[in-house]
Amino acid sequence: MAYKKNFRSKRPKDNAVGLAVTVHNNNVEGALKVLKRKVKDSNLFIELREREYYTKPSETKRHKHNLAKLRNHYAVQKEKNNDK
Repeated sequence: MAYKKNFRSKRPKDNAVGLAVTVHNNNVEGALKVLKRKVKDSNLFIELREREYYTKPSETKRHKHNLAKLRNHYAVQKEKNNDK
């Protein structure tokens, strides 16, 4: 029995550090799509926006407290709608 070779060209492993994308077959649009997804998944721009200005610890604490109150409010509304 003859040995069958796999003729599909395999892409080399990505050993880059950080957010790096390699362009294969001059497919810049595909590489840009992958880069945008990586940036979105890493929350890089959200972190940069938060670090743009200094926020006092009391402000961050207040912000977290207000978000918790809002989550609780929505949970109570959802329970009311489910009971009806």
